[in-house]
Amino acid sequence: MHPIERLRYVARAHGASHAVMVGETAAALGSFGRDPQGLVTACRRIVDRQPSSGPLWWLAARTLTATDPIREAQSAAAEIDDDRTPRALADALPEDATVLLLGWPELSPGGLPRRGDLEVLVCDVDGAGDDLVLRLLRAEVDATDVAIHGLGAAAAEADVTVLETGAMGPSGFLAPAGSRAAAAVARQAGHDVWLVAGVGRLLPERMFTALCDRVVSADSPWEDDLELIPLDLVDKVVGPTGPANPTDALRRTDCPVAPELLKPLIQGS
Repeated sequence: MHPIERLRYVARAHGASHAVMVGETAAALGSFGRDPQGLVTACRRIVDRQPSSGPLWWLAARTLTATDPIREAQSAAAEIDDDRTPRALADALPEDATVLLLGWPELSPGGLPRRGDLEVLVCDVDGAGDDLVLRLLRAEVDATDVAIHGLGAAAAEADVTVLETGAMGPSGFLAPAGSRAAAAVARQAGHDVWLVAGVGRLLPERMFTALCDRVVSADSPWEDDLELIPLDLVDKVVGPTGPANPTDALRRTDCPVAPELLKPLIQGS
């Protein structure tokens, strides 16, 4: 595939995983090794077209601030591919726990088949929950499909509500609509709320704010597919090295600030 076509694929992709988009983008950016201005434009265009993907912001920022941008892009893609967060989550969950997932998150289900003692409730907030339930059942995981109107009851019942974010910063994180309600109910019921934030999801505040400005509606946020949630609703953040409290988790933020990305290339986007 021609590099420009790769970038167009990422720009148009809907439902593609962060790992796929990072891999395709990193491969495409290799063609800009002798075109610094073209590299800046390509990175800005990608985050404008896929603004909710923290890993794409992380990739673009690392690429633009590196002395060898092409090698840095390749390194970032390899780190995404080697993300051990799914296994870390599966290893950390309590024995015989009932776990609530929302929709079909990218990382959280990956390690669950390694555990034979979990009951997994999957709330269908995005139309993909029933497909995840079928996948888990085939892997011999005890899984149940929960309709959206049962979200509150499921959050009150589950031992651990597991949310997943595509982007997190010091001021909060983005997660699918319904996540805030689930977290609030779980906390009120005295149960744990864990946030899965894999490689490339943690951003410094300036980068996270620029991302949220493109994603979260100022006037009617209740109409968005993603919502901004405060970190004080989270007990633990699970990354590739396992769970940590939110303050400690933020210390592994490895995304630099790239000023070129802070303002949209496409005004009004």
